[in-house]
Amino acid sequence: MREPIIAIDLGTGTQDILLYDPEQPIENAVKLVLPSPTRIAASRVRAVTAQKKALFLSGRVMGGGPVSSAIREHIQAGLLAYALEYPALTIHDNIERALAMGVVLVDSRPDDEAVEVRLGDIDLDVLANALQMFEVSLPRVKALALQDHGFSPDSSNRLSRFSQWRGFLEAGGNIADLLYLKPPEGLTRMAAAFESVPGAYLMDTGAAALRGAILDDYAAERLDDGLLAVNTGNGHTVAALVRGNRVWGVYEHHTSLLDPEKLADQMDRFAKGSLTHDEIFEQGGHGVVYGPDYHNLKPFKPVVVTGPRREIARELGHPAAPYGDMMLSGCFGLMEAVREYQG
Repeated sequence: MREPIIAIDLGTGTQDILLYDPEQPIENAVKLVLPSPTRIAASRVRAVTAQKKALFLSGRVMGGGPVSSAIREHIQAGLLAYALEYPALTIHDNIERALAMGVVLVDSRPDDEAVEVRLGDIDLDVLANALQMFEVSLPRVKALALQDHGFSPDSSNRLSRFSQWRGFLEAGGNIADLLYLKPPEGLTRMAAAFESVPGAYLMDTGAAALRGAILDDYAAERLDDGLLAVNTGNGHTVAALVRGNRVWGVYEHHTSLLDPEKLADQMDRFAKGSLTHDEIFEQGGHGVVYGPDYHNLKPFKPVVVTGPRREIARELGHPAAPYGDMMLSGCFGLMEAVREYQG
């Protein structure tokens, strides 16, 4: 018998939450779209800066982005930033880079004057307390999606992250393999989240969104012939060439570096198999990789688009909204992956 599932998709801009209950219509499921953990942490750091007090970072490594920028701003304001080594890796995998920025490593809280900000991608206690006010309990089965570039202290984390996609395609590109039962080696952010939620199912955010997009009715009807699924996230745009249960190609770029014209051109050439990895990497993106046999196939023409920044892809094709809710594409992808695994 299928169990209830809580699926949490941890993005750059938002954290999207779905409580799936097989005993009720999915339209009645509890759904939340909240600020992302990195945005929340950034707000707390900036509050310390505004007080002109020293900062003390505790907790775990988490997604950087906004919180890393807030820490830099705090130091640039001439204020002290102390940190334990584990959360300091949020700023950079090479701890020497964090030190060069001005972070002071400590083994414990330095003094009572420093204001503590605890880092971490997930806090189930806070979520459980909030849901309890509505007589909702956390399910036993938990699934998390988050983006992890991979531990890369001495090389480009763009290449490190994209090597994960390359390895996935080289292993056959089976969609079922996108779900992890434990963090793959080298994914330190995912490992930290798993420490917070032991036993959770895990996925990459891009993989979860794409898995959710193909649940859309329009996409499902065309999946056997092949389609291009595009997820325009707040931080990254990830696209995949999908047919049946197999991914035949992956593209990843930074959304901030794209506009509608550039994205349309690149998606056209991606589907044709002529877009190169070097072009995307040199633009500041992650790259492109194809399965070894894709060039022997006809280009996948139907396009489905999801993601909070879908405006830049409006003209590309069908706006995918699995179960009628585009913002929960990643959560639905997580849910479906877990359901398939559990049989």
